[in-house]
Amino acid sequence: MSGRNMSGRKMRYIHRCTRCLLPETKPGLTFDEKGVCSACRNYENRENINWDERWSQLQSLVNEYANGYESYNCLIPVSGGKDSFFQVNTILKLGLRPLLVTATTCHPSELGKQNLSTLQGIPGVDSIQITPDREVRRRMNVLGLRRLGDISWPEHVSIFTTPVKVAVNFGIPLIIWGENPQNEYGTGSETDASSFLLDKRWINRHGGLLGLTPEALVDFHHFTYREILPYVYPAQEEIDRLGVKGIFLGQYVPWDGFHNKRVAEGMGFKAHRKRVEGSACDYENLDNLQTGIHDYFKWLKYGFGRATDICSSWIRRGYISREQGKEIVRDRDGMYPSSYLDVPLAEILDNIGVTKRQFDEICEKHTNKEIHL
Repeated sequence: MSGRNMSGRKMRYIHRCTRCLLPETKPGLTFDEKGVCSACRNYENRENINWDERWSQLQSLVNEYANGYESYNCLIPVSGGKDSFFQVNTILKLGLRPLLVTATTCHPSELGKQNLSTLQGIPGVDSIQITPDREVRRRMNVLGLRRLGDISWPEHVSIFTTPVKVAVNFGIPLIIWGENPQNEYGTGSETDASSFLLDKRWINRHGGLLGLTPEALVDFHHFTYREILPYVYPAQEEIDRLGVKGIFLGQYVPWDGFHNKRVAEGMGFKAHRKRVEGSACDYENLDNLQTGIHDYFKWLKYGFGRATDICSSWIRRGYISREQGKEIVRDRDGMYPSSYLDVPLAEILDNIGVTKRQFDEICEKHTNKEIHL
């Protein structure tokens, strides 16, 4: 099975999980002797989890932080997406006083800004939004696109550093992250997939650095230390001294993006009016207009895109059959990002100073010729 090859090349056959549609080309994914991927095995293992017991564990954990703090007893990193709404709803039910922290995305969409504003207006929460220097961010976008084939590199760094920096500066002891991606997507070791904690070790392994650290931007790419400061992770000594701890909420409650969407809609979250370009649904990744470019490069490099990830999750949960998923993936994966959320590619590229011709040349540079023949 292959997606559409917009370059006109043929795609080589890619082995995919015999249960879902995740491919052998996905970094870190493993398969057992039956051809079942590690993401499906992780999901299968959830059947052995006593979720009532996990919820009790979460209640016991948050009770440690419920009193004794004059201001906020937890911090929730939020983007304004469906999962952010679900996290906030869950934590408010537990009686905590959260501070919502947003690391501003690279190119915010109007729908994304609307949803974030709705989330920030929920009673019982305060919020902070950190927006780094936009010109510095633009230079990082271009560097990530040209060197790594990842326009979203600065966003992937800042979403993990900004909340921790705020927690350290405010003395907030507990950070409530969402799902454990290594469990949901099957990448990383069994230890990573079962981890309840998100710490610097996890970020170094799975935080989207792609071998490029913020500090390297100073040494090799003509950035100043002041420019990269928002992207630098706090010193571990400070984190340890203040006792800041990050947990995955998805290890305590059965995580389901579609269920989270329904909860979010009840709180005012708005989906796109149609399937998002290159995606399988209308409710994922609505905040950043650069996401279509990011997903297209994922397809160029690894031979699969956003639709594969979403359909695989739906198949595991029984929402669609594998055959239905294959049809969606054939139709949606590999779509050239001529627009995203109805905003033309030229306008998105102009925001970072890249022309359409330059973009196509970068696409060709990062196309995996072992997949796209």
